[in-house]
Amino acid sequence: MDQCARRLMFLEELEAAWAIAKKDIKIYYLKAPTLMFAILFPFAMFFAFAVGREVPLNTLIPGLVSITVFFSASSIGPSALPLERRIKAYDRLVSAPISPYTVIIGKVLSGAIFGLIIGSLILAASLPIFGMQLSNLLGLLLGLVLASLCFSMLGIMLAMLPRENPGDVMLLLNFIRLPLIFISGIFIKVDALPYWGQAVSAFSPLTYANDLMRLAFEGTSAFSPLLSTAVLVGFSAAFLYVGRRIDMRTRG
Repeated sequence: MDQCARRLMFLEELEAAWAIAKKDIKIYYLKAPTLMFAILFPFAMFFAFAVGREVPLNTLIPGLVSITVFFSASSIGPSALPLERRIKAYDRLVSAPISPYTVIIGKVLSGAIFGLIIGSLILAASLPIFGMQLSNLLGLLLGLVLASLCFSMLGIMLAMLPRENPGDVMLLLNFIRLPLIFISGIFIKVDALPYWGQAVSAFSPLTYANDLMRLAFEGTSAFSPLLSTAVLVGFSAAFLYVGRRIDMRTRG
């Protein structure tokens, strides 16, 4: 296959992924209950643990944005995909003449775009209300984009499990998400954790997303921005690979 044909095939796969993402956004994400949940639930959880603690705003706001992206990007895919599996809509997608990876990437893109939008809205509201100023624009962009993709990939990976009941997937997702919040330096900075806490936090993608957010607002971070970027990309690739392997095993 020559280079021109490969390029054309790549563009067709990209167009198909974008079509899947647009369909999911229209059907699942642009609904009032979904939007309200994506905004209010992270706020409620965050302030439940932040109120009453003497923590500076430039530490609280990065955590709030990180949690918002974490929940909004990862929540809807695990709810929608089991429903599609139940009505055989997912079977029609994977039987289409496109790569199975294209289907997964389309699902991931919809969640990532949603997480990016909700995170940006929280950020846009926080800056004028709390008088916050950005210290590093690149850290902010990397944190928002890579975190949205990574957390969406996490949700879709779990949604690849052969379940037709959204509650089954959401239960497993929350079993993973909630511990990640408490080991990721959201409420206690990573560099203030004991040695064992820092070692455990290294296994959470939320740690590196929040560290990039801290860099954006505080101008300092516990890890190198290059390391945080590489680790988030690595987690995303691992979630994609595992999700595809689960899908292959369950569908034969």
